Amino acid sequence: MSVFIIAEAGVNHNGSVELAKKLIDVASDAGADAVKFQTFKAEKLVSKNAQKAEYQKETTDADESQFAMIKKLELDLVTYIELMAYCKNKEIMFLSTPFDLESIAMLDDLGLQIFKISSGEITNLPYLRAVGALKKKVILSTGMATMDEVGAAFRVLVEAGTPKKNITILHANTMYPTPMEDVNLRAMPNIGKTFNVAYGYSDHTLGIEVDIAAVALGASVIEKHFTLDKTMQGPDHKASLEPHELKAMVQGIRNIELALGSEVKKPSPSEIPNMQVARKSIVAAKEIKKGEILTVENLTVKRPGNGMSPMKWDEILGTPAKRDYEVDDLI
Repeated sequence: MSVFIIAEAGVNHNGSVELAKKLIDVASDAGADAVKFQTFKAEKLVSKNAQKAEYQKETTDADESQFAMIKKLELDLVTYIELMAYCKNKEIMFLSTPFDLESIAMLDDLGLQIFKISSGEITNLPYLRAVGALKKKVILSTGMATMDEVGAAFRVLVEAGTPKKNITILHANTMYPTPMEDVNLRAMPNIGKTFNVAYGYSDHTLGIEVDIAAVALGASVIEKHFTLDKTMQGPDHKASLEPHELKAMVQGIRNIELALGSEVKKPSPSEIPNMQVARKSIVAAKEIKKGEILTVENLTVKRPGNGMSPMKWDEILGTPAKRDYEVDDLI
């Protein structure tokens, strides 16, 4: 099955419907399977005195509260309906991560078939129960979490009613951008093995190589932030891919999918014609008369490979020649 690629627009629309539509255009043009936004009510998401993350202080006004920053990035129901219709027209799936119970209900009413749970909600029991009770497909991000916390969230979703086969767990690191030494990509297949579920990777590194490596390690879902321009004002632009980078990531993932192939080792259709050219055969090293004994002195190995395989060398040494041979004749 093809890797499901989520182009994470997040809040990089900066509160503008037109910017959101341009982001959808970019995701569709890049060949992503889905474009994802974030659904929240600022009043339900953060308390008035909540601090910003350090990376947010660096990419936005440090004196502005997290609430004020989030409030500007809020989209309403009418906007979501408009964006969903636009996605349908662009033939790309619309997704959005809900950040509160009200947003879960709203997205369910809008008919979302896949619910993405962000890393920050992995210890939010009422939230997990609400998503789990929908019994839809769930993608669970696990940044900042221990394996025990991942297991606890996973069990809540299943006990609330979501079938295990509907859940994909994403390894993640929530630092924007994630330092390479903190990626810990080997944890990703370990998550899949531990819980016997589909797994993937939500990436916040700069560049695309870790995403491609994740696919090589068996990721079935890849999520990556993207923007129209890294220099735009806003908390997440700096650690996001620009349009040409997103396109390169999608193409790289599709190439790796093709390259992974099966576990069977055999000649590929493209290389079969090379076997005669590159392999060798047993040939006469000098003139040999019929009945003459074949020896290491009158035999050698040369290209092409359409005669007797040199792997039969021991079998024919010491046997009589069945006919006359000229130099370089195939035996």
